[in-house]
Amino acid sequence: MKMASVVLGVAAMAVLAGTASASDIEYKMKNLGGKEVDLAQQYKGKVLLIVNVASKCGLTPQYKDLQALHEKYGAKGLCVVGFPCNQFLGQEPGTPEQIREFCTANYGVKFDLMGKVEVNGDGACDLYKHLTALETQPKGPGKIGWNFEKFLVGRDGRVVARFEPRTKPSDPLVIQAIETELAK
Repeated sequence: MKMASVVLGVAAMAVLAGTASASDIEYKMKNLGGKEVDLAQQYKGKVLLIVNVASKCGLTPQYKDLQALHEKYGAKGLCVVGFPCNQFLGQEPGTPEQIREFCTANYGVKFDLMGKVEVNGDGACDLYKHLTALETQPKGPGKIGWNFEKFLVGRDGRVVARFEPRTKPSDPLVIQAIETELAK
């Protein structure tokens, strides 16, 4: 009987350990076209750069760098995923069609864009509630500071880094983090 308890205890610990290592992207979200996307399935084994984006922000030119990352590293497994957000001074007021047109016409965006979300407060989507609660580096947990805050997710679905909005996608720290994750 004692041996059975030990075996059950070890099995329970293994189950808990498995739960602790669950993916940070186990969420279903709508893409810009309104189709539901299971993030964990869609991006399984990929490295993600999740970014809350806006079309009328001083940081909007970061779309160019995000697209450049998509082009340079996409074949190696990087997926840039933009989440339009209108929470910061109404800087993303457009409809899905207007957002797509703006991004394509002005920045040649071909990376995935999801439906508009809220990233802070009571109305924040569950994905962003989870992302902002994580202990991450170089920026720790807490609400999203502005448009173009970035979360880097490793191939295992775990967030490995979080970057401030003013940290450009082309910043050497971001590039190093992406290349490190792609090499795994």
